[in-house]
This record gives sequence, C-alpha cells and structure tokens, in this order.
Amino acid sequence: MTQSTLPEWLLPLADLLESLEPEHLAPSFPTPPADARQAAVLMLFAEGSEGPDLLLTLRASTLRAHAGQIAFPGGSTDPGDADATETALREAEEEVGLVPDEVQVFGQLPNLWLPPNNFAVTTVLGYWPEPRELHPIDTREVEAVFRAPIADLMKPSNRFTVVHPSGWRGPAFSVESDMPLWGFTAGVVSRLFAQVGWEREWDDSITRPMPVIP
Repeated sequence: MTQSTLPEWLLPLADLLESLEPEHLAPSFPTPPADARQAAVLMLFAEGSEGPDLLLTLRASTLRAHAGQIAFPGGSTDPGDADATETALREAEEEVGLVPDEVQVFGQLPNLWLPPNNFAVTTVLGYWPEPRELHPIDTREVEAVFRAPIADLMKPSNRFTVVHPSGWRGPAFSVESDMPLWGFTAGVVSRLFAQVGWEREWDDSITRPMPVIP
C-alpha cells in the first residue's frame, strides 16, 4: 500500500521503517543465529472510539511456550508460506478470525531473535481501516482478544519495569487484562514507540516481579 492511504498519525511510523536497525528494538539480542526458526507476528493498528489502538491477544495458559502472556497474533512459518506477511496474516486468521483482505500491510520490522525458543521473529505492520469485534478462534492458542488504545499504553502511570529472578529487566504496560504486557512484545512496543516519538517520559525505576501465570 502507499503511504497516502495511511492515516496521518501512522505516517511517522511508516517513514521510520527504512532507517530502523535491529539494535533499536533489541539491543541485547539484535541478530538471530543461523539455526533460528522463522516466525512472524502481526502488529495491527486501527482507530477506535478512544483513538488509535493496537490489536493484542492473551495467549492460552496451557501453551508450552509464553503461556498466559499478552502478544501479537502470530506464530511459526509454515513450509507453504510465501513470506513473513503471509505467515502473520494466516496466523491472525487462524487465531482470531481476522480476514487477510481486511489488512493493509505497510511494512515490517527487522528480524529479531527470541532466545528462549530460538525464533527469528519478523513483525509485520498493518493498518485495519474497518475494525470489528474479534474473538478467539483457536482456543488452544488464544484465550482473549482486545484492542489497547495507544494513548493508554503511553500513559506514564501504566508503565513499569518487570524484573526476572535472574536479574533480567524489561519494559511492561498495564493493559485491559489481569496480565500486564511484558516480554518480547512489550519490548518491541516500547522501543518502537520511543523511536517514532510517541513515548511519554515514564519512571523505569518502578519495578514489579515477573508475572506468575495462573
């Protein structure tokens, strides 16, 4: 799609993509190893009653990896997938019923490494001009679907740092869920929004322990 079809508020993000480097989004693990498995997720923007928002899912608590976490729709690349865009759109359709033709893809982020599962993850960026209510389709993968207003994500009072027992620290967000947004997805959101100039000053010294999955 051309930038002229994007809403004005998304244009700075589209313009940023050409200059974005992996280190901007994943300073600790910017480069996937050669044996990493390919995966893709869909970072889908829309406009709702509370302004621009982002589609998020709550992963099922029974999953072996990243159980109970908030994440973008997405998953592993299938052999028949032509590219990362096809993977991300296919997974979103399977997980939450999003029809690929509803999405206007306008770019993707650098391939990033997710060390715990050795995935090389491509984040596909899309705009959803006519959003509608979605529900979990594959309940083995997804427990809930919701849209988080970007203004709420950027509120300093909704931001804090998660601390893992190992000492690892990462950005997190309070969202419309008992589970906060943290981990890989939160890192992408936090650093990307900072790069595009949407971030508001917040206190990263406010810490909470890593969430416990029920």
